[in-house]
Amino acid sequence: MEEQNASDGKVVALTVDAGVAIVTLNRPRRHNAIDLPMRAALADALRSIAQDRSVRAVVLTGAGGSFCAGGDIGSMRDRAPDIEDARRRMRDAGEVALMLSTLDCPVIAAVDGPAYGAGFGLALACDFILGTQRARFCASFIRIGLMPDCLLHASLPRWVGPARARELIFSGREVRAPEAQALGILYRLCPAETLLDDAVALARRFLDASPTALAQSKALLNQVHAMDLRQVAEAETAGQAMCLETASHRAAADRFMTGAPPLFSWEEENPADRTGTKD
Repeated sequence: MEEQNASDGKVVALTVDAGVAIVTLNRPRRHNAIDLPMRAALADALRSIAQDRSVRAVVLTGAGGSFCAGGDIGSMRDRAPDIEDARRRMRDAGEVALMLSTLDCPVIAAVDGPAYGAGFGLALACDFILGTQRARFCASFIRIGLMPDCLLHASLPRWVGPARARELIFSGREVRAPEAQALGILYRLCPAETLLDDAVALARRFLDASPTALAQSKALLNQVHAMDLRQVAEAETAGQAMCLETASHRAAADRFMTGAPPLFSWEEENPADRTGTKD
């Protein structure tokens, strides 16, 4: 029987407050392992966010001290073997990761505990990953005779480089928080008790940034590995032309010309915070 964990009884909880959407994977008794109902609920939440023009940043997290243990193996084994059904289900899984990675706004993963298998893929589909000392990442598919999905073949090499990606995929070994930080997977190490607050605070820093500029840069970053320099230049030209006509740019330019402080600035962040240390 499926557990009911969120206050609204949903296995994926979505809240939107002042421009920040928080998506919580919410099957803590299964370490937020993804079964078909959770996958469908996550897709619904992402579609809702994509259509909500008030959302300027997203936080993805998990309930109960886990981010996501991957696919629910028990629910996979309950289904009769059928390669066409398997293809449809895995295509849907890839679509969820694609939806997450192509949201126009910045997406921050707040990882406590395991991010295994598909959970690792979901974390790497985000733009920033914040984690606790308990965060653990693993492309665990080879352990059960599977290959990675949820876009891991594309995302992992981008985060850690092709050689390290091969090692992590072929070995299926676990990467704990200190190594994840050294590899560049973790943007910041956070205390467990403030992880979600820290992720929301990072998300709120984008509220005054140009949504068009962020969306255009994010889209190009997602495609640039398959483009030559001429195509990159053309894409930058088209995107910049669009940005130049936005109210965000005009307001920022006016403030610059009059000497007023910018609405969006990254300067207040202490760079030491990114390594989890304090002055």
